[in-house]
Amino acid sequence: MRATRLSDEDGSTLLLTAFYGFLGLVLILLVVASTSLYLERKRLFTLADGAALAGAEAFGLESVAVTSSGPRATLDSADVASAVTAYLNAAPHAFEALQTERAETLDGRSATVELSAYWRPPLVSLLVPEGIRIEVTAVARSVFG
Repeated sequence: MRATRLSDEDGSTLLLTAFYGFLGLVLILLVVASTSLYLERKRLFTLADGAALAGAEAFGLESVAVTSSGPRATLDSADVASAVTAYLNAAPHAFEALQTERAETLDGRSATVELSAYWRPPLVSLLVPEGIRIEVTAVARSVFG
C-alpha cells in the first residue's frame, strides 16, 4: 500500500515547477512594462520642464518693470506658446504622438506647459495594455537674482 501511495505523487514537482516558472515570467513582464512606463514618463517630464523654462524666458526687455523688490518680467501666453513650440521643434525626442495640451501663463510670472504622448510597452502581453496616453505638467518661473 505504501508503494502505491508514493507512485501516485509522481510528477507533482514538475507541475509546481511549471507553475512557478510561468508566475516568474509574468512578474518579469510586468516589471519590464512598469519600468518602461516610468522611464518614458520621466523623459516626457524632462522635455516638458525644458519647454516650460523656454516659455518662462519668453519675454522682451520692454516687458520688464522695476518694482520695489527688483526687476520683474511679465509674460504673455502667446509668447509662451510660441517659445514652447519652437523649443519642441528644436529639441530631439522620439515620443509617439507628442502633443502640447497647454502652454500658457496663468499669473504673468510663470509658464505652465502640459505635454502628452503615447506609450507602448516593450513586450505586449495579455496583462499589459497595448499602450496608454501619458501626460505631464511642468511650471517654470524667471526670477531676476
